[in-house]
Amino acid sequence: MHRSRLFLTVFVFLGFAAADRASAQSADSSILLDKVVAVVNEGVVLQSELDAQYAAISERLQDSGQPPPPTDVLRDQVLERLIVNRLQLQRAERMGIRVSDAMLNNALSEVAARNNIPFEQLPQVMATQGLSYPLYREDMREQMVMDQLRQVEVFRRISVTEREIKQCLARGEESFGANAEFNLSYILVGVPAAATAAQFTEAEAEANALYERLQEGADFAALAVANSDSENGLDGGGIGWRRGDQIPTLFVDAVRSMNDGDVNEPIRSSSGFYLIRLNETRGVTGRSEIQQTRVRHILIQPNEILDDAAAQQKLEDIRDRLLAGEDFGDLAKLNSDDPGSGNQGGDLGWTTSDIFVPEFTEVVESLELNQLSDVFRSRFGWHVLEVMGRRVYDNTDEVKRNECAMSLRNARVGEETELWLRRLRDEAFVEKRI
Repeated sequence: MHRSRLFLTVFVFLGFAAADRASAQSADSSILLDKVVAVVNEGVVLQSELDAQYAAISERLQDSGQPPPPTDVLRDQVLERLIVNRLQLQRAERMGIRVSDAMLNNALSEVAARNNIPFEQLPQVMATQGLSYPLYREDMREQMVMDQLRQVEVFRRISVTEREIKQCLARGEESFGANAEFNLSYILVGVPAAATAAQFTEAEAEANALYERLQEGADFAALAVANSDSENGLDGGGIGWRRGDQIPTLFVDAVRSMNDGDVNEPIRSSSGFYLIRLNETRGVTGRSEIQQTRVRHILIQPNEILDDAAAQQKLEDIRDRLLAGEDFGDLAKLNSDDPGSGNQGGDLGWTTSDIFVPEFTEVVESLELNQLSDVFRSRFGWHVLEVMGRRVYDNTDEVKRNECAMSLRNARVGEETELWLRRLRDEAFVEKRI
């Protein structure tokens, strides 16, 4: 994929306009001035924001070959997304959620790495593509803030009990889709948080009309862009690959009886009516093995009394005593500044080496069994270590337990997020001015 397309894909996925907002305005500001297109509580959405994101999403739809919906429909969908995003940012600000420059730089470094670009060159590369790096930074910061907000407001409030995990494990291979993954898309015809019977009837009629169009061959992604009230509607309704036990609970019975390419009849929920499309199915493997290493170490940390050179020398003396035959465990208990392992004779147990800081991992991976390392420095202080064993460990049971806990949460998070966003929208003051 062309590099500029990669940037556009990343940016639109975030839900923000990749192009400089100023480019959406006329070069002659005396002819076209920016204006407010929506009032959102104490904030506003500007025409330039709407124009920039509309242009980015239109280009993405064109690149994907999807026929765009009518201009007024797409603009309203884009404006609605901007409104909901603004509401989330306002709530995050009230809750004191912030993203530091360091966190933002780490995220941008990952974007640069995915595009095979040195982080330092990111502004120049984006400039050659007509993208504003300062605006890109700020838009990504906003997306990270919203992600943190959802962790607090939605995901962390979804509790999973020990009994549910045990039941999930007991179902094991008998559970639906335990050895398969499903690529799904959906359209949500939404209703307000406190919808009346008449509003549900109206939404059901709209969902049935969409279902008939799909049965006649209409493009699912195009209908999602034009009609879905879900936040992923502008992305064609796709939610990607999910294991059977990670599919939203509401969808399971429908997906169980579907073949690739099928669309189900509308499913009613408290959020409205869902139309689900099963795009594709694939198998997964069920066993997991990891490389583990058992390491013990002694850590000496510099402090007010012991400067860095003295700390190094102290550990050099301890290493000489180890080479002379003194017991590693005894010396670790007496001298190590690592509170977690010192009382265990320096033993860090069976671990994967990637949990350590890079300088520690490098030494671990370079040693033979029962070989004592040289004294070396990490960000924590001075170390000497010994590799006591290496093994291939079958952690399938642990993986299954973690997957059960995660899948139980994921099965609920989609609908819980939709309900949360719907409440946020319904409780806000919003005035559209277009």
